[in-house]
Amino acid sequence: QVQLVESGGGSVQAGGSLRLSCAVIGYTYRVCLGWVRQAPGKEREGVAAIDSDGSTNYADSVKGRFTISKDNARNILFLQMNSLKPEDTAMYYCAARLGGGSCAVNDVFGYWGQGTQVTVSS
Repeated sequence: QVQLVESGGGSVQAGGSLRLSCAVIGYTYRVCLGWVRQAPGKEREGVAAIDSDGSTNYADSVKGRFTISKDNARNILFLQMNSLKPEDTAMYYCAARLGGGSCAVNDVFGYWGQGTQVTVSS
């Protein structure tokens, strides 16, 4: 019922910024949206999540540096990443869970995008 199309990944030097976007196609009213990342040899990590009312949650590792937001008019999810560190290097996925309520960074998402690679060099 929901399709997710990601863009915005790339390579950047430490301290730089990237802005990821995810087009959310389909049901967009009562939906939990989030960004999840995974690097080789590391556990999957929920980065940020936003609920239908716009309330957000962040992993401690990115608090103060990353901002999740959404454009409800255009149905686009964003992840603004500032002050990037090499340890932020990972494949980033946007994800969605249908239904309302609070969205945890490690929520049980049922829909996933294809992922976009973010590489941060020293």
